[in-house]
Amino acid sequence: MRRWNVGIIGGGPGGLLTAYFLRKAADSFIEITIFEASDRLGGKIETCRFDSADAIYEAGAAELYDYSPVDEDPLRQLVAELGLSIHPMGGSAVILGEKVVANLDDLRDLNGRPATDAMIEFDRCARDTMSPREFFDSDHLETPRQIHSGQWFDSITGNIADANARRYLEVMIHSDLATEPAKTSVAYGLQNYLMNDGTYMRLYCVAGGNEQIPRELARRIQANVLLGHQVTSVGRSKHGKLRVNSTQAGSSRDDEFDFVVVALPNNYLPNLRFEGQRLAEAMARHHAHYDYPAHYLRVTILFREPFWRGVLTESYFMLDQFDGCCLYDESSREPESPHGVLGWLLGGAAALEKSVMSDAELISLALDSLPEFLRHGRELFLEAKVHRWVWAVNGLPGGVPQLPLDKRHQPEPIDHPDLFVVGDYLFDSTLNGVLDSADYVANWLTALTVEHSDSWKT
Repeated sequence: MRRWNVGIIGGGPGGLLTAYFLRKAADSFIEITIFEASDRLGGKIETCRFDSADAIYEAGAAELYDYSPVDEDPLRQLVAELGLSIHPMGGSAVILGEKVVANLDDLRDLNGRPATDAMIEFDRCARDTMSPREFFDSDHLETPRQIHSGQWFDSITGNIADANARRYLEVMIHSDLATEPAKTSVAYGLQNYLMNDGTYMRLYCVAGGNEQIPRELARRIQANVLLGHQVTSVGRSKHGKLRVNSTQAGSSRDDEFDFVVVALPNNYLPNLRFEGQRLAEAMARHHAHYDYPAHYLRVTILFREPFWRGVLTESYFMLDQFDGCCLYDESSREPESPHGVLGWLLGGAAALEKSVMSDAELISLALDSLPEFLRHGRELFLEAKVHRWVWAVNGLPGGVPQLPLDKRHQPEPIDHPDLFVVGDYLFDSTLNGVLDSADYVANWLTALTVEHSDSWKT
């Protein structure tokens, strides 16, 4: 049987998942090479440890989404298949000033009946617009429903009658959006609001660190992994195959493949040279369609003890600083740990603006953002780490309008039907989304190789 060579550009979740699904479906007749520019696999899934204590924290993707309240969830199934345990996550508290608002009663006590009435009305409209089933299907249908197509989310939030209710909502969802309401769609804004309801989805993390997912995938894929190899160009070789040029430590190499999968964040695509006018123009159009950059910035601080637990006991809570940020109780991922780890997740314009500051300045800014009733925690400070993810995520995944699945994943089907793209930005900027994208392309490639192998034999 003919063996097919598949090159995968990118060793993050998209590349690893594509390789994993290809191995499962077509292991006996596919050879895989993964190009990764950095010295590690895993991309935006990165679990780190502090220098001064044996305590872990998530430097990248903080949580995973479980859609099983609505239907089967492929990511939950994969996590179980990899033999990994999980911890449920949740958080309802929003800190506004010096007040903890955990429900509508708290909001009414703080801002009065008009605020709660406005939030009840917004909630009703959100549920009327997107049911749990529509939430589940929104990114995956061949012809997706275009909810308020062409409208930005601020056209909805701007109609909230009460300013206090509007502020409460914006603080609640800002770090999830990683962008501003004026820069994302109504559908994506509503998804990030409704995800707080357990009938739509639930949150969880992997016990011992989310990076166990890419580590377990890497153990199973049996691929030629080229770490430290920066891909510079993709073109057609004189033999008719796709040629991938990469550099490593000043040396250049060319590799030829029957198929190439580009599994990079959308903002990385302009760094590659796609040879030939037709392919170059197709990839430029592809990038432009999804070019809605969003930003994250993480400041994670190790304390001698989890001093906030007397007031805040859930996995995370929201803070009305930096236009709305999420504070993760990172130490809740390891309940036996004696230390306290608190992680600030800044999103959107605030993350981009603050990313140019030094680590020391950002750490001081994070500590200063604590409400007065938590300020005593500064005395328990031990160590801090900063991780910048600017331009690394998408503020309007799927683009506008959302394209059929084949057009999302095969930018130039006429002369380059052997080149595919995979990414979370094609779906919903989550690990769930990149899994769906990788699975789609892996199944497509498997079908092509089987079909061509049968033709080759005859």
